[in-house]
Amino acid sequence: MISSPQHKTGDLMNKKTKRTFTPEFRLECAQLIVDKGYSYRQASEAMNVGSTTLESWVRQLRRERQGIAPSATPITPDQQRIRELEKQVRRLEEQNTIFKKGYRALDVRLAERFTIVARLSDSHSVVSLCSALEIHRSSYRYWRKRRDTVNPARVRLCSEIRRAWNQSRGSAGARTLAEMLTQNGVPMSRYRAGRLMKYLNLSSCQPGKHQYKNARQEHTCLPNLLGHQFAVPEPDRVWCGDITYIWAGNRWCYLAVVMDLFARRVIGWSLSANADTALISSALRMAYEVRGQPRDVMFHSDQGSQYTGLKYQQLLWRYRIKQSVSRRGNCWDNSPMERFFRSLKTEWVPTDGYTGKDVARQQISSYILNYYNSVRPHHYNGGLTPEESENRYHFYCKTVASIT
Repeated sequence: MISSPQHKTGDLMNKKTKRTFTPEFRLECAQLIVDKGYSYRQASEAMNVGSTTLESWVRQLRRERQGIAPSATPITPDQQRIRELEKQVRRLEEQNTIFKKGYRALDVRLAERFTIVARLSDSHSVVSLCSALEIHRSSYRYWRKRRDTVNPARVRLCSEIRRAWNQSRGSAGARTLAEMLTQNGVPMSRYRAGRLMKYLNLSSCQPGKHQYKNARQEHTCLPNLLGHQFAVPEPDRVWCGDITYIWAGNRWCYLAVVMDLFARRVIGWSLSANADTALISSALRMAYEVRGQPRDVMFHSDQGSQYTGLKYQQLLWRYRIKQSVSRRGNCWDNSPMERFFRSLKTEWVPTDGYTGKDVARQQISSYILNYYNSVRPHHYNGGLTPEESENRYHFYCKTVASIT
């Protein structure tokens, strides 16, 4: 049998909706019985509430007056105040946890606060996070939508930044990365590179302070011919050299390097367990042969005993190289070499050194040949690598010679 529409309407009207009672109404009903002497029947008829419901409200009132916190919504003002304070405490504890896991809202920018909300949203509600960090939920949702949108151009730039950063072994900063990418056909400013590094959570390793030893005696026989004139007009006019120490194979090894000051290109190097004349002579011989045995070169170094010794002076005389030495205890007189050693140790050499001398020799040679001379932009060269700077000089000289 199919019921009529009128019958369905009657059924719906007969259904009772569930009544809800405010805490104030429940308190008033319970007080009629507890404080004013009403019976359950009288209170039920007066307030139009069932006796069973009244019994539960009376039990709750008596328990709350005994100081017992109810599981339901409190009806007495004291317990309501306690419940509100507990909510505030939980909210403050959650905000305190958020600040411990992230950063204070006043110390970071808006985009960083959005990032904090996204990172902590698994363990805290977005509402609490936005409230604690003082940001609008609508703004966060808009930022989340933009972040989830894939930008192919930005993805490519991030890939290039990470590739160049990995190539430098994490040593390149924003300026170096921008120059490396620009040379590879990807125009990039240092500020944009810095923003992308921050987005990718990349940072450049920073060097620590270095304490230089002061010499106690001035070398009176050898003059300082260079005199801080580090800007050289052409290659093979001025070379400089120095020695540094490298930890390899559970002991110190010593690295001697010769650099051409024109483009800051390393042209000779040698690694040995002893910091003696043989070490620096080997580096000088390499530079002399690699550069085609040039004439009229000046070699500048510090006043170390290896460089001022008779054997090394005789080798320089044999190669027709003039010698210049720094002033006593003045590391700035040979600052290009100090700068190179700083770059080598912060960009390439592991913090715990190498496992052996052969490994150190191979890795240092790779740094000089495959990175420092050929890939790493140098600020002195206007962002060009030492090799590219020399190549441009020789190309310019050939062009001028062909015209004249």
